[in-house]
Amino acid sequence: MRRVWIAAMAMTLTLNVAAQSPVPAPAWRGYDEAADARADIDRAQAQAAAGGRQVLVVFGANWCGDCRVLDMTMKQGRLKPVIDAKFVVVKVDVGRFDRNVDIAQRYGVPLKKGIPTIAVLAAGGTPAFVTTGGELADARSMGEDALVRFFDRTF
Repeated sequence: MRRVWIAAMAMTLTLNVAAQSPVPAPAWRGYDEAADARADIDRAQAQAAAGGRQVLVVFGANWCGDCRVLDMTMKQGRLKPVIDAKFVVVKVDVGRFDRNVDIAQRYGVPLKKGIPTIAVLAAGGTPAFVTTGGELADARSMGEDALVRFFDRTF
């Protein structure tokens, strides 16, 4: 009888702990690791030309907290209308600085200064603006106000 009681208590405790444990949130995957970045940029250039906007190429990675903050800020809040009005956005996954590095180099984007980093492409695909000093690499501590000021001031 005592063994049954101990087993029942252990089962109750296990179920109680399991019920209280938060379900882990799905991993954020803002950067498509399997995407063809060159094709995405080509499509964005055609779309931007048709809509009178520029292409905003955001280089980052799924493991990067600053990349996540910039992505979320660009998709909501006061920065969203600025981005939507001026840009067609392409996110390029750089992995652990071992993926799409040649694309970053083509646009003069210094990945070693930190991610996220951006290149704004003019018509024809030439870079009109590039962050060269890690300006967005600390997006977590910048906050929405500073990110909005950066995009308003720069573009």
